[in-house]
Amino acid sequence: MKMIYKPQEYRIKDERMKPFIDESEIWEILNNTQVSADNVRAIIKKSLAKNRLSLQETAVLLKAEDPELIEEIKAGARTLKEKVYGDRIVIFAPLYIGNKCVNNCTYCGFRASNKKQHRITLSDEQIKMEVKALEDTGQKRLILVYGEHPMYDADFIADSVRSVYKVKSANGEIRRVNINAAPLDVEGYKKVKEAGIGTYQIFQETYHREAYAKYHISGKKKDFNWRLTGLDRAQEALIDDVGIGALFGLYDWKYEVLGLLRHVNHFEACYNVGPHTISFPRVKAASDSNIDEKYEVSDEDFVRLVAILRLAVPYTGLILTAREPQELREEVIRLGVSQIDAGTNIQLGGYSEDSAKKQDLEMEQFEIGDTRSLAEVIDELIEKQYLPSFCTACYRKGRTGEHFMEFSVPGFIKRYCAQNAILTLAEYLEDYATSEVKEKGYQLIDVKIKELKDIQKIDDLLDRLKLVKAGERDLYF
Repeated sequence: MKMIYKPQEYRIKDERMKPFIDESEIWEILNNTQVSADNVRAIIKKSLAKNRLSLQETAVLLKAEDPELIEEIKAGARTLKEKVYGDRIVIFAPLYIGNKCVNNCTYCGFRASNKKQHRITLSDEQIKMEVKALEDTGQKRLILVYGEHPMYDADFIADSVRSVYKVKSANGEIRRVNINAAPLDVEGYKKVKEAGIGTYQIFQETYHREAYAKYHISGKKKDFNWRLTGLDRAQEALIDDVGIGALFGLYDWKYEVLGLLRHVNHFEACYNVGPHTISFPRVKAASDSNIDEKYEVSDEDFVRLVAILRLAVPYTGLILTAREPQELREEVIRLGVSQIDAGTNIQLGGYSEDSAKKQDLEMEQFEIGDTRSLAEVIDELIEKQYLPSFCTACYRKGRTGEHFMEFSVPGFIKRYCAQNAILTLAEYLEDYATSEVKEKGYQLIDVKIKELKDIQKIDDLLDRLKLVKAGERDLYF
């Protein structure tokens, strides 16, 4: 099926690709939902049984304002996180490829009208330098980020993905390249799929049309519907691993949570699989930005919305970014986050220039809050008994999309993930960790192995762990 983009218009040959967000439906649910303590507790219980919540049930949690009930919601999210994901935290890093952009999004430092921004597109050689710098710290998973510009078409994205995969530094390699870029047509998605991408992310930013129009002044991104159905076209191109997100702070946060859930419903109804991940970044300071502070999301509400998302979609990965400061990240991770970025530098060319501790908004899309190195984050996670993971096994074993749901919904995926996390952590400890972190890391691995031993056979895991210590790499289940 061929999708042809025109400003404010595109042709629909499939009913599944019609816009599916109805603002009046979402507001009717929010306005008419009644809250009681018994209802809140029953909904938490349903989620803890690993059942996804409806929009109406999620609205009950959103409207619960009693402090005691809010604490019960948070406690439920922590329990569910442990049931589904255990203490594993998947780690990745963003790599900005180019910041040229034709859009004028008032919250973004890359906006076309921002003359302060230094426009840079990494060359093939610069990409390789950045990837080498990332590999030399231990990174195995990247998400490539692009502005929306004619230069960054499907061929360019595919070429940059191939460049990343070619870089090998000592034992370092990138095993998973995700994409955060503008929506493509179906043929464009097919090209990037052939390059071996993992997840394709598109954030709607806000699911409210009026707010969307206010913040997206000009450029292709001004078309709400083209962006909304962007990942439907990815599905048509057989990219079944997609990520959605909203930029909290552009509109009412409770509305946006239901907008995200409505998007999940759409995918499940049309493609029999939900999004692989949901992201929930908050608006942060950016060069020449202009936003309405009316909808600013407080730390307290941010923690609430993460807990509610965890309960609403038990099997969907939640991504927490380095936009947030260290202390808040540590709190939110406990509530159900399954992926974080670490060692983050969003300056073009910043990794190879060793400028991780210096932020210049005229060279960045926004301000980040957690500037710690990957080594510091790993050390902190181990101290708190989390299991850092660089696992990419599911993608290479074909456990994506509908196949991923076959494994994850019954809970089997936790068994695979824990073993693969142990193996990738052992790789990190052998190749990149200090002696102190290595000792603590293997102590944690011993604890996790004892836990696994109580529920499954681990002979193969122990054999592979010995091989990792002997120098073999990229072993997985």
